[in-house]
Amino acid sequence: MIKSFKGQIADGGQETIRLGTIRGEIGYRIKKYAIIPSDPANTSNESIVKVFTVEPAAVSETVNFNDPTLLAVAFYSGNTAASAPQDMVVIFDNTVFNQDIHLTHATDAGSDTINYYLELEQVKLSLNEATVATLKDMRGTN
Repeated sequence: MIKSFKGQIADGGQETIRLGTIRGEIGYRIKKYAIIPSDPANTSNESIVKVFTVEPAAVSETVNFNDPTLLAVAFYSGNTAASAPQDMVVIFDNTVFNQDIHLTHATDAGSDTINYYLELEQVKLSLNEATVATLKDMRGTN
């Protein structure tokens, strides 16, 4: 089963998607991820939206693939000038998680809100798999 989530995050904002269950026997894996500014045709924008397994202490523009809590990154850049095309880069991990996830949004140019769309595939976990996934999410390790 695929579950989809969509929403909007302000510059410097964070959002939590509630996924955790009591026993943690349902896991999730990212299948699709995309972002777009709220007004892409009329604003210049450079946005980074990151997805974490643990709520980050701060919102930043820095991307660090050595961070084991980082699940996904999307970078969008666009300019109102006709000579500057819009571009988006999306990278996500194939990791299975079973706890809440946290999104952050930071911009380098502009201060627009950003829309996100996230599809998660549900995965049935055994009791042992659920325990391991929960501990990894809590500890912030892979």
